[in-house]
Amino acid sequence: MPLILKSLPDHLQEKLDNLSREPGVYLYKDKNGNIIYIGKAKVLRNRVRSYFQHQRTDSKTMHLLSRIDDIETIITDTEVEALILEANLVKEHKPRYNINLKDDKSFPYLRVTNEPYPRIFPTRKVIRDGSRYFGPYTNVIAMKALLATIKKIFPVRSCSLPLNEKTIAAHKFKVCLNYHIHRCSGPCEGHVSQEEYQQTIDYIVEFIQGNTARLERDIKARMYALSEERRFEEAARLRDQLQSITMFSERQKVLDNNLADRDIIATAVDEDDACCVVLRVREGKIISKDHFFMEHTEGENVAAITKAFLQQFYLKAEDVPAEVLASGHFGDDHLFLEEWLSQKNARRVRLLFPQRGEKERLLQMCVRNAKHHLDELKLKKMQSKEYVAGSVRALQKALQLDHPPQRIEGFDISNIQGTDPVASMVCFINGRAAKGEYRRYKIRIKQSPDDFAMMNEVVKRRYARQLREKKTLPDLILIDGGKGQLNAACTALRDLGLDNQPVIALAKRLDEIYRPGISAPQNLPRDSAALRLLQRVRDESHRFALTFHRARRKQRTLLSDLDSIPGIGVRRKSDLLRHFQSMDNIKAASVDELAIGSISARLAAIIYAHLHREESEGA
Repeated sequence: MPLILKSLPDHLQEKLDNLSREPGVYLYKDKNGNIIYIGKAKVLRNRVRSYFQHQRTDSKTMHLLSRIDDIETIITDTEVEALILEANLVKEHKPRYNINLKDDKSFPYLRVTNEPYPRIFPTRKVIRDGSRYFGPYTNVIAMKALLATIKKIFPVRSCSLPLNEKTIAAHKFKVCLNYHIHRCSGPCEGHVSQEEYQQTIDYIVEFIQGNTARLERDIKARMYALSEERRFEEAARLRDQLQSITMFSERQKVLDNNLADRDIIATAVDEDDACCVVLRVREGKIISKDHFFMEHTEGENVAAITKAFLQQFYLKAEDVPAEVLASGHFGDDHLFLEEWLSQKNARRVRLLFPQRGEKERLLQMCVRNAKHHLDELKLKKMQSKEYVAGSVRALQKALQLDHPPQRIEGFDISNIQGTDPVASMVCFINGRAAKGEYRRYKIRIKQSPDDFAMMNEVVKRRYARQLREKKTLPDLILIDGGKGQLNAACTALRDLGLDNQPVIALAKRLDEIYRPGISAPQNLPRDSAALRLLQRVRDESHRFALTFHRARRKQRTLLSDLDSIPGIGVRRKSDLLRHFQSMDNIKAASVDELAIGSISARLAAIIYAHLHREESEGA
């Protein structure tokens, strides 16, 4: 199959011709050597060449292809290895065109240290020294509450003393207040063996993971064993632990009566923003809910974003349940993800995409949470003075404008064969209609079907006044029409000295974009946010102009009935309309009711007979 990009540099063409047929990871680099995209492939040759062999319509991939200057590949033994390598490289390099977790380094974890007497504390830095990490937690308050509960229930040390057999045997350290209030078992003076202390840590891990039923059974068994050995004080402490764990467990919301362990992952997308929510369900109860915002998601669908999130989220996660429910479907990739998660968890993990039933209901609940967090993000952005809507940024990129077109003014003409010609001007600020800025114009030139002259008139009138009153000019002018309407608008702008004013035309039939000085039209991808914004402005200007045109035509038609009555001039017509408010009310009035002000009884009878002549003729 021939390559679409015929102007590929020789060094790129040579690399494409010599790609391996093995699985692996490919890295695209720009002319400065920066990694701009990382992907994985079952067959590197087929996957990489596919970028250049098929016609691309989405703007994100088109921009990526235009910036590729070099290709590097890393061969792996299996696609699962390629999957893991891709996730690690994306997390490390954060390429411009990959979907990434936003600010993921700021999310805290709970760390259980790899020491003879482990500690547990929150951290934002993951160190691969054998320590165990749980999280990430996006709700820091909930994480701190969990940690406080752990320290109330389990006697575990909070100090950072270097405890080991030698330091304890040498009596280097003394117990602190926590030991006396039963918040620590006193390992620093050897009051607890390493095996017993490790048992407490194992309980804490079970507690964090939400496996409280198994934990309760184990503690209860130990409590009875200690009672039989007449070690009543130790048994009482386990009893208190058991009561605290039971109370904590009962406060959690039961989500699934099957008492299943699963993670539910759902994604919500809005323009270039995306949010992924993770509900951790253990033994049928929600133990945590975390949300994560994603970046570089423009043009990506729910499945692609969920897949990228899942790879990055489980890269560090210690606790992988036996079942993961996800929104969207990844195609064949879900098999490799299942294999990777199963290897990570040392047991079978099923990745499911439910379409009906109870599991689908749980997934939709998670989707609603994701949409809620996305709405919160949008509101926060809109409240910021620096906020620029994603569609506006996309339009700036698509049209290669110097500044984001935060103020767009759109024009349209409406008439029938030159009669009752009107024009509309609508205004969109930061991607949203600003109806208080809308304007309507009655065309002043001769009544003829000359749309070009009408467009020239209204554009000149609009911006002559803006210049005269020293008001804000738009970042972009959108003309509803083709080359002719665009040239007419450009002529008006040049006459006003606005040669550098950004202006384009959007044709109705194929949504082609015409720009000054460029003969060929520009086409944007049908699914791009930039085109959707232009279509909204164009359609709104057309609606506003058509509404005004219909109102004028109706008024002219109705008023012509009065104009044709002998004895009714401007003054009497004005008196009638002022008194009755509308033509419908005048037609509904009796002869006596029509006799008002300057209207005599005889003239009222003439008016009534004229307005009801069709009824009398029919009779």
